[in-house]
Order: sequence, then C-alpha cells, then structure tokens
Amino acid sequence: MSLPWRFSTQGISIALRVTPRGGLDAIDGIETLANGRSVVKVRVRAIAEGGEANRAVTELLAKALHVPKSHVRVLSGVTSRLKQVAVDGDPKRLGDALQVLTKTKDT
Repeated sequence: MSLPWRFSTQGISIALRVTPRGGLDAIDGIETLANGRSVVKVRVRAIAEGGEANRAVTELLAKALHVPKSHVRVLSGVTSRLKQVAVDGDPKRLGDALQVLTKTKDT
C-alpha cells in the first residue's frame, strides 16, 4: 500500500477523503479507493457549507500534527470530499506523526 502523503522541502502534502457531519472530528486511518489511490479518512462534525468542513479539517490536522492553523491549507478539492492538503513544517516529523495517527507501519 502506498502512503497517501508526499514529502517536500516545505512539509507534506496529504490526500484526504472527508466526511462532513461525521459525528465527531477524527482521523480514521487510511483507505484505498476503487482506483487504487490511498487517502487518509477524516470526519468532521461541521457541515459542508460555506467552507465550514474545510475549516474544521484544517483545524483538526493542525491540532493533530501540532502545527499552527496557518501552516495547513487546502490545495485542491475545496468543494469535494477528496482533497489535497498541504502542511508546512519538518517533513520527517509530520510523516512520523501521520504514521502514528493512521496506525501505519514504516516500510
């Protein structure tokens, strides 16, 4: 299984599948889509209206990865459940934190 995040010199880029109105704000692991692409499953309580779900996703990731909210931004998929999100910071530390949060093993 390929990891749903890529490293860069500025941080990390994460492929997400977001479920708005998911009951709670949580990172639920990794899922492989029908096309074979891996994504991090995220649920948020917010509704997908007026950017509320996107705001909740960026706040959840910032808190989970211990970075300022300003370091997390949606790159693509603003109106879609499938999103690409960038997180600025130390790529190795962010990758290690994501492995713990999604309970993946280092390959």
